[in-house]
Amino acid sequence: MALEARIIRENYFRILEQIHQAAVRSGRDPSQIRLIVVTKGQPIESIRAVVEAGARTLGENYPEEALPKIEALRDYSLEWHMIGHLQSRKAKFVAQYFDWFQALDSLRLAQKLERVLSEQGRRLPVLLEFNVGGEESKSGWRAEDPDSWAELLPEIEQILVTCPHLIIQGIMTMPPLTEDADQARRYFAHSRRLRDFLARAFPGVSWNEISMGTSADFPLAIEEGATMVRIGQAILGPRPE
Repeated sequence: MALEARIIRENYFRILEQIHQAAVRSGRDPSQIRLIVVTKGQPIESIRAVVEAGARTLGENYPEEALPKIEALRDYSLEWHMIGHLQSRKAKFVAQYFDWFQALDSLRLAQKLERVLSEQGRRLPVLLEFNVGGEESKSGWRAEDPDSWAELLPEIEQILVTCPHLIIQGIMTMPPLTEDADQARRYFAHSRRLRDFLARAFPGVSWNEISMGTSADFPLAIEEGATMVRIGQAILGPRPE
């Protein structure tokens, strides 16, 4: 059952305050952290409630689910982020309807997006997705071992050289879920070090963005350098069955 609009609004402002507090605790400017409200599985009325509360950046996991939502909310000035794994055959949806793609995880997908974007005459900001926990169930370039990071560079360089319509802006990670705060912090710090490594390897590229942290752990992610946090259920409630 969807939450009432009043509760969604209260949740939204509570999360904004928690983001502010986490930024201040870590000596950061709160305006540097962007909240991506994850709308996966949520009904239009819930999404409209958070938009009317002030949210302007929304994240979706599946293109087909997102398209009717994008259409229904087109009267608002919204920024849509594709945050889920993308099959290359669905690249055209992201290229046409989304403002950001946060889950670029292979050269093959990059080249598919490049072809579609080139045909459309459009450029797309993207984040490179890395699997920092080594989980087989997760997408992204494997990056749990810093000693292997150099092996990632040739493929990333190929994207930079062959895909001019993709604008790399940073990285996205989805560390293993854990109730151990110290372990979660280690994963987030690991992600930040990976971003710093890539920034040194490709100094001509913008690596400003680190998208990490969800409803369960976003304050820790912010303290370790996140510039985007992806929060859904803490604002919109459990996804209706």
